[in-house]
Amino acid sequence: MSSAIITVEGLGKKYRIQHQQQGQRYVALRDVIAQKFAAPFRFLRRSQKSGVRSQSTDLRPLTSALASQEDFWALKDVSFEVRQGEVGGIIGRNGAGKSTLLKILSRITEPTEGRVHIKGRVASLLEVGTGFHAELTGRENIFLNGAILGMSRMEIKRKFDEIVAFAEVEKFLDTPVKRYSSGMYVRLAFAVAAYLEPEILIVDEVLAVGDAEFQKKCLGKMESVSRSEGRTVLFVSHNMQAIRNLAPQSVLLDKGMVVFVGDTKTAVEKYLYRDGSSEVWEYDTANLPRRNQGSGLALIEKVWFPTRNARIYFGESFRVRIQLSVIERLSGVSFDITFFDTDSDPVGTSFSSILAELAPGKSRIYELTIPNLRFAPGKYHCDVCLLKGHWLHSPRVHDVVLGVLQFEVEFPQNGDGTAPVWHGNWGASVPEDISVSVVQSVN
Repeated sequence: MSSAIITVEGLGKKYRIQHQQQGQRYVALRDVIAQKFAAPFRFLRRSQKSGVRSQSTDLRPLTSALASQEDFWALKDVSFEVRQGEVGGIIGRNGAGKSTLLKILSRITEPTEGRVHIKGRVASLLEVGTGFHAELTGRENIFLNGAILGMSRMEIKRKFDEIVAFAEVEKFLDTPVKRYSSGMYVRLAFAVAAYLEPEILIVDEVLAVGDAEFQKKCLGKMESVSRSEGRTVLFVSHNMQAIRNLAPQSVLLDKGMVVFVGDTKTAVEKYLYRDGSSEVWEYDTANLPRRNQGSGLALIEKVWFPTRNARIYFGESFRVRIQLSVIERLSGVSFDITFFDTDSDPVGTSFSSILAELAPGKSRIYELTIPNLRFAPGKYHCDVCLLKGHWLHSPRVHDVVLGVLQFEVEFPQNGDGTAPVWHGNWGASVPEDISVSVVQSVN
């Protein structure tokens, strides 16, 4: 068995958060300077009035605005190992500490406690344009990144044509990268990181910026890097299907702590179903994963089961409510709900009728009903989307919320207390279309 190439032991990262007291205005540098210069004159005025000499300067009005501080642990007691040649997944909800962990592994920031032992060179792709200089051309940035990774000029030249071909930026190779689109940035950054042969490749959710075809190329390259070339990949994504297909082992983080380390299928199920519980019935979407393709003209604020129950009997109606806010006037839009099983394989998608024209300025609550949900017994979750146009013909997506409405389908019991048995080979049937009604408007 190969030895560990990444060892994380008792890792912790603490940040100090300052809270401004209610009613206090923001204190800027100019306020501090003005307070210092004004202090001697206030001292003289007080001395003349009271005849008492004070030895100190009263800065309490200034410092009171910063009196409240809080320690926040982005990571706490994180420990795991990744062996050479493995693809390791890191999953967790927004704010779980994934990006902080990757920044520590990439030596961008230092830990507060614990230690990390890494064998070999690390290439990181944590955000759009990582390691690029905006004023330099694509060609110059390839050599700059290679030099940062410790590659010689001859090594970079040997890989140069492969990098350019993979990134598909030949026409813009001598254009400053500040003029690149986000997709072009990511294509070139990933190609540099993958082809300049680091021992460890760290890739964050940044790949979601690219189109579907390029994402597929990147996933294939990461698999090739690991299996054929024996290099190690750490992959962070909210795409559970990609994690499950690419990474045999995963680390699940929640609130900065390791919840599970091991088989990816188990980690994904714990992530999606919150350690097996199906009793979550309400989802505030502010901190839930979204796709980057939303237009920003509307926002799905909240989704929930109006029955306050995430268990559904086979053949019952599937009812959910969605609170939607609109930024600009919209017409011709509809909802769709895509259902996934515990392996994150899509089971089917239901589409609603076209909604009435939506005016900005109000939140609306819609109730969506699928009259007869005939799913096999088991656990499911959903992606909820608001879009305009037909789903087969490049619709315009306004918002997508991922991994919500986790529920469990059961058979109702017979009169003798038993329940019917569903044969695994029967699969799960495609859900019916959605009927939509407006419940209320929220000012």
